[in-house]
Amino acid sequence: MVKRTGQAKGLAVAAFLMAMGTMAHAGDDRVLYASLGDTTRAPIGWIEFCTETPEECRGGASQARDIVLSQTAWRDLLKVNRWVNENVKPITDMDHWGVVEKWSLPTDGYGDCEDYVLLKRKLLIDAGWPREALLITVVRDKKGEGHAVLTVKTDKGEYVLDNQNENVVAWTETGYRFVKRQSQSDPNVWVSLGDGRPAVATASARER
Repeated sequence: MVKRTGQAKGLAVAAFLMAMGTMAHAGDDRVLYASLGDTTRAPIGWIEFCTETPEECRGGASQARDIVLSQTAWRDLLKVNRWVNENVKPITDMDHWGVVEKWSLPTDGYGDCEDYVLLKRKLLIDAGWPREALLITVVRDKKGEGHAVLTVKTDKGEYVLDNQNENVVAWTETGYRFVKRQSQSDPNVWVSLGDGRPAVATASARER
């Protein structure tokens, strides 16, 4: 159940969206990432999230689209990444929900890595960005632990929005090993990114 703090958070999110500038439009499709592998199973928590919030998972086959990375688009990515990182408090799923892994929008102001990703993705999609360029991605962080980030595909490369980094950086600068991500053509299809080790639970709440 969403508490009053969650309602206030929702109003703040709406106000933030209204204040955002013009969004970038789709560009040509370029694969600037590690080679995509075969389709693979969705990460733990995604299917349950889609069952509980189907409006966030509507999709089906569509044309791959990239963002034209204009100065305005870059500023908006920075705004979204920093705003969510500053306004969502880190907490593990076990402490939050009493389970090892649960994906949810952080409407009460608390969440772990995938919850940050879900909110960033939602803010950008609601503001007009094409979902085909906003891909939830499972990685292994510098400690080898499962982690989730948002990959943004652009005409100038692929960039990562991360709750562990206030800056938006190129995927090659993260130091992460990329395991799997959503397909550009269908958000409910997941593709391997070349790291053959099994992806465990992605929970990784940032310490402040």
